[in-house]
Amino acid sequence: MIISQRILVMVILCFSGGIIFMLPFLREVYYQPMQAAFGHDNTEMGILMSVFGTFSLLAYFPGGWLADRFSPRRLITIGLTVTGLAGFYFSTFPAYEVSIVIHAFWGASISLVFWGAMIKATRNWGSTTDQGKSFGILESGRGVAEIVSSTAFLAVFTWLGSSDYALSTVILLFSGTNIGLAVAAWLVMDDGPRKNEAEPAADSEQQDQVRLSDITRVLKMPMVWLISLVVMTAYSAYWGTFYFTPYASDVFLMSAAMGGAVGVGKMWLKPIAALVVGFVGDRLGIARTILFLFIVMTLSFFGFSVLPGGVEMIVPMLLNVAIASIAIFGIRGVYFALLEEGGIPIAFTGIATGIVSVVGFTPDIFMPLLGGVLLDTYPGAEGYSYLYLAISGFGLIGSVAIWSIMIRTPEAKKDPQRDGDLEIA
Repeated sequence: MIISQRILVMVILCFSGGIIFMLPFLREVYYQPMQAAFGHDNTEMGILMSVFGTFSLLAYFPGGWLADRFSPRRLITIGLTVTGLAGFYFSTFPAYEVSIVIHAFWGASISLVFWGAMIKATRNWGSTTDQGKSFGILESGRGVAEIVSSTAFLAVFTWLGSSDYALSTVILLFSGTNIGLAVAAWLVMDDGPRKNEAEPAADSEQQDQVRLSDITRVLKMPMVWLISLVVMTAYSAYWGTFYFTPYASDVFLMSAAMGGAVGVGKMWLKPIAALVVGFVGDRLGIARTILFLFIVMTLSFFGFSVLPGGVEMIVPMLLNVAIASIAIFGIRGVYFALLEEGGIPIAFTGIATGIVSVVGFTPDIFMPLLGGVLLDTYPGAEGYSYLYLAISGFGLIGSVAIWSIMIRTPEAKKDPQRDGDLEIA
C-alpha cells in the first residue's frame, strides 16, 4: 500500500514536533543524571530552562510572522537541523556558561523557526470543522514520538549502566534523530499553497507582507488574549509534570531508574488522551471539553499538595499522576483548536499563534525558577507540596478564562462579521 503524502506530512509533523523538544526538556526523564553529569543544583537546572524560556518568549512573535511568510517545509527543516547540531555539542557536557548559550540557542531555533510553522501546517492540514481532530492527532502523534524515542533511549541509558557516558549517548541519539527528521521533512513536505483552505485566498500583496494594521487587528481580539491565558495556565500545569520523576524519587523513595520510568510512563497516556479529547472536542465543543479537564487537573494537583510521602503511598501517587497527565495532555491536544472555535481568521494564524505563544509559554521562564527555588528552600515533600499547590491555583485561573471563552464563542459563531470576538466595522 502506498501511503499518501498527506498522511506522511502529518507523521513528519508529529515526530518532529515531539522529538525536537526532547533536548531542551531532557530533564523530564534524566533530571538527576543530568545533575550528576553536569554538576548542577536545582536552581542552576531551573536557570537553564528559564534561559530557554526567555529566548523562546522573545522568538514566538517573530516566529509567527515567519510562519505566515515562509513555507513550513523550509522552516521545519532548518529548525530541526540547527537544534540537532547544537545537541551534538551539548553531549560533550560543556561548561555551565556554554550550556546556558545552548539553551538560549534552542529557544530561538525551536520557537522562532519551528513552532509557528508546525502550528500553521497543522491548521492548514485540517478543515474548519475538524480542527479538534487535527490538533488532537498532532498532539497524539507527538506523544507517540516521545514514547518511542524516550522508551528506546532510556533502555540504551540503562543498558550502558546509567552513567555519564550513557547520558551523552542519549543526547547524541536525540540530536541525530532531529537531523534525520529534517531530511524527511525536506523530502516529504512541499512549498506549495495549502489545498484544503475553505476561506478565500488573500491577495498577493497580503501574501508577501504583513501589514501593521493586521498585527494591530489581531492584538485587539479579546479571544486571542483569553486563549493565551488558557494556554499559559495549562502549560504551567504541564511544567508540573516535569517534576514527577524527582517527586517519585525524593518523596516516595523510588530509585532513579524507577523515577525515570514514571516520567516515561506518563508519556504513554499522552497520545491516547490527546486523540480522544480531539474527537470529543469536535462533538461537544472545544471550550466545554477543556473546562471539564481544567477542573479535573486543578483537583488533581491539589491532591498532590496534600498527599503524604513514603513507599506506602506509591499507588495513590501513581494513580494521581495518571489522572493529572490525562487532563493536561488532553488540554494540550486541543487548546490551539480554540483559534478556529474562537473565530480567528486563518490568514492570521501565524500572528495569533505568536501572540498566544508569547503569553502562553511564559511558564518556560518562571516555572523552572519557581520549582528550583521552592525545592532548594524547602527540601523534600514540603517543596513539592508548595509547588503543586501553586499549580492548582493556576488551574482555577485557567478555568475562569475558558469559561469566558465559552460565553463569547456562540456570539462569534452567530455573527460572520466577528473575528475573534472583535466586531469589524
